[in-house]
This record gives sequence, structure tokens and C-alpha cells, in this order.
Amino acid sequence: MSITIDLAGATAWVTGGASGIGADIVTTLAAAGARVVSLDRLYPKSDGGHPPPPGVTHAHLDVSDPQSIERVARALLDEGLEPDILVNNAGITRDAAMWNLTDEQWTAVIDVNLTAAFRLTRTIVPSMRERHAGAIVNMASVNGIRGKFGQTNYAASKGGLIAFTRALARELGPRGIRVNAIAPGMIETPMTGQLSEDVRANAKSESALGRLGHPRDIANAVLFLVSPLASHITGHVLVVDGGQIA
Repeated sequence: MSITIDLAGATAWVTGGASGIGADIVTTLAAAGARVVSLDRLYPKSDGGHPPPPGVTHAHLDVSDPQSIERVARALLDEGLEPDILVNNAGITRDAAMWNLTDEQWTAVIDVNLTAAFRLTRTIVPSMRERHAGAIVNMASVNGIRGKFGQTNYAASKGGLIAFTRALARELGPRGIRVNAIAPGMIETPMTGQLSEDVRANAKSESALGRLGHPRDIANAVLFLVSPLASHITGHVLVVDGGQIA
């Protein structure tokens, strides 16, 4: 017996949807029938992003700017694009040992990876609460679980996102809204492609499967968590790392 995930009739918002993991999430949700809004500052392609596939709407959003979040989210809601699915995927790194971190490096990572998720979620939650339905997925990281040298800012942001996920699941569960997180290990993206070969080789050696993940591995996990197959899963952190922290 085959099982097909059908998201026809659902609207999904995905931050950081123009490239990397986000682009695969956008494509995967659209292929399952969802109407997808890709929220990113990189579109069009000349800015480094990918043009959206058919059936996908792009909205220019700078998640580090609270006014941009408010303006764009309100415009989409006014257009009738209330999200049934929200994927807080946008994220950045500014790596350095803690004693070398600047205030700017700390604040930039916290703002994009954690605070932006809070602000956007706060904006759309009233719509979900009114409809007593919705699924939210926050993109955490294995380094938010275990910590990582040179990433105190990143680990703090992703660890905070995990705690945010669990607390929000408690608050929204009575309204039928599920909130989960995904914690990827190292994934083959343009961002990780800039890392040294030693760092990438170390991640591969940590993995029980002996390889880095692909963005589609994360996109498939998102698809599962927002689908009816995960209807009794909330407050969970799904680690997708090939056994990197097993």
C-alpha cells in the first residue's frame, strides 16, 4: 500500500525559501499540492536566489527587520493567504570563539535565527487560533542540542528555538495547532560549501551513515511533520543528521 501526502488546499509560508534547504522545502511542499509563499530577501535570481517554481509566490522579506515582517505578513493576510503551515527556516551564522564575538555577531544571529521566528509566528498565530488548525515547524540544529566550539551565538539561537518550540506547543495545542522543530546535522548547502574541507570531513566522520545530508532530507522531514501523518506529534524535535550525534 502506498501513502501519498496531499496538501491540496493548504497555504504554506517558508522563510529563507530562495536557496539552500528552504528552496527544497518550497519545492517539496508545492509538489504535495500546497500553495507556497516563499519569504526571502534574495529573490530574484540575480541576487543569488532561485526563481520560485510554478504555483509558488515570492514575497520579499528581511527577517532581521521587524517592520518588514509586520508589513509583509499583514499584506499577505489581507490578500487571504492565511497560512495553514509556517516553516521558520531562515538562518545565518557568524562563527567565532566566544571571547572574539562582537556584539554585532551575537545580535545578528539571535535576531535572524530566533527573534524573527518569534515575530513572524506572533503575527500569524491569531489566524491559526481562529481556525483551530495549523502546523508550525522551526528549523533548529544539532548544535543547538550539543553545542559547538565557535558557535555560542548560533547554538544559543537554535537552543532557544527548541525551547520556544516546546513552550509554544503547550500554548497552541488546545487550539489544534501543532508546533515541532527539526534539528539538521551538516547539510550540503551553499553556506556549508564555504566551510573548510577539514570541517566537512569531520562532520562526515561523525555521521553513522558516512555522508552529509541533502536539503531534500530536511524537506521530506518538514513534509512529514506538517502532514496528517504527524497529526499526534507536537512539541517534538526531529533530529535529521545521519546519526551525527547518535
